[in-house]
Amino acid sequence: MSLVNKVQRRGFAARRAPDDPARLSAARVALCAVFTAHGFIFASWAVRVPAVKEQTGASSAALGLALLGLSVGAVATMLIAGALCRRLGSQRVAAGSCALLSVTLVLPALARSAVTLGLALLAFGAAYGCLNVAMNSIAVDLVAALRRPVMPGFHAAWSFGGLAGAALGGLLAPHLSVVRHLLLVALAGLLVSGVAGRTLLAYARRLPAGLAQAEHEPRPARAWRRALTTGRVVGLFGLIALCAAYDEGAIGDWGALHLHQDLGAGPGLAAAGYAAFALAEACGRLGGTSLLERLGRTRVLVTGGLTACAGMLLASLAPNVWLALIGFAATGLGLANLFPAAIARAGLLAGSDGVALTSMLGYSGFLLGPPAIGFLASESGLRAGLTTLAFLALAAAVIARISDSGEVRER
Repeated sequence: MSLVNKVQRRGFAARRAPDDPARLSAARVALCAVFTAHGFIFASWAVRVPAVKEQTGASSAALGLALLGLSVGAVATMLIAGALCRRLGSQRVAAGSCALLSVTLVLPALARSAVTLGLALLAFGAAYGCLNVAMNSIAVDLVAALRRPVMPGFHAAWSFGGLAGAALGGLLAPHLSVVRHLLLVALAGLLVSGVAGRTLLAYARRLPAGLAQAEHEPRPARAWRRALTTGRVVGLFGLIALCAAYDEGAIGDWGALHLHQDLGAGPGLAAAGYAAFALAEACGRLGGTSLLERLGRTRVLVTGGLTACAGMLLASLAPNVWLALIGFAATGLGLANLFPAAIARAGLLAGSDGVALTSMLGYSGFLLGPPAIGFLASESGLRAGLTTLAFLALAAAVIARISDSGEVRER
């Protein structure tokens, strides 16, 4: 679908009649369940990586290559997920990929070599990336239907799902084998796929008809110029998502080591660094809708970027652990609504293709962050490497301001 058609489709969607409140509420709850399952399933896998490494007998290098399969599968699927959502409907793709994600979760637990693990993670990553795009596309549709910026609430559900998956995985790891643990999680995921998927499909069947006809409306003379401007703005929001995800990935992999290596924290206290960041981010997303309604998208993005910048400078340069923990928490609060707000706006501008592009850029940032910090740490030290995360957060704030100016010119 061309960018012109997407712009026309967006205009038609804005003119359609309001949906029934009860139906919207049911769809919103169902989608929150899918976001929660997505985060829960991924965290359940992440906490069992050490056990899978031991089971397969893979070296650290071989494990790294196997883990690359997850990333390749996710990014490759994100490239085509937008087209799948347009052709089949986001609700169908979400229900199917949620079930597929649940089933493929068990595959890594069955691997007995690094090669089979890589293939299993390739399938798991494909389902992960497809569900990511589909559920965010549905969320964009609900944002438009509700006429409220509720996207942060869905991502809060993802964050709390991830926290719950990590906590439960930590409790079950000493008592259950990897296969049994992930099989239980897979069954729970299939249950969510069936119940929430049925609700979302019912909501899809009641959507007003006519979107297809809107694509054939006469094109205005200036449509291509507006479409190009829209494409540039979507790209800017994708860069905001990349900056936010880059910081989050780097903090997850290097935050604890910084507290232990540079500030002398014990293992438990070092782990609290990422916990403080993740909990603050989840709580910040809970209040994201209210902030967006009161301050507006641009102010939230700019303020969030500046807060994360200050927090990361404090976390990386603090002379003691407790100040660093405060810095990590401030960074979590600042980054909390950058990705949700960016992906919501990209989706409203360009539909499922905008969601796919923003998700792909964000996930690419999540992957690039850890190795980039590792390279910088080897050259200049970990403190210096982590300070660069502050500049990425600052860049997100600047890009948000630029994107707002671009949209004003488009109008």
